[in-house]
Amino acid sequence: MEHFATLKILHMVMTALLFISGLALAVWIVRGRRAGDLTVQNRAMQRPWVFVWLLMGVCLLALPISGWWLVHYAGWPLGQAWILGSAMLYTLGALSWAWLAVRVNRLRRPVVVGNPRFTLGLAIFSAVCFVAIAGLMGAKPV
Repeated sequence: MEHFATLKILHMVMTALLFISGLALAVWIVRGRRAGDLTVQNRAMQRPWVFVWLLMGVCLLALPISGWWLVHYAGWPLGQAWILGSAMLYTLGALSWAWLAVRVNRLRRPVVVGNPRFTLGLAIFSAVCFVAIAGLMGAKPV
């Protein structure tokens, strides 16, 4: 049973790292924009922020694996509505995060002009998906 507890702690740590990294990026960009720097988002893919993006990517890749192991160790069937809903939300959230990373990476180039509202929409959609997943995991009906 200690494997289950260890895996659960690892899963929670990865989730916390994902949320903290996303929140740190958002706070940094919002503070820069409020200070009058309209190009702060163009530097979101420069060092040390690339480390934050890579940390979020590693967490996003590892979370489904550790989540599957947790479900397997707990003995829950994968066909439960909250697990399927979480998997669907995770897929949508991870794809929007990947699209967001590509869009933010393109902002480094001065030639490419993108719609900042769409980029913000992707960030908000991805964050809402992951918060909803955390809610489903916390309020699981099992």
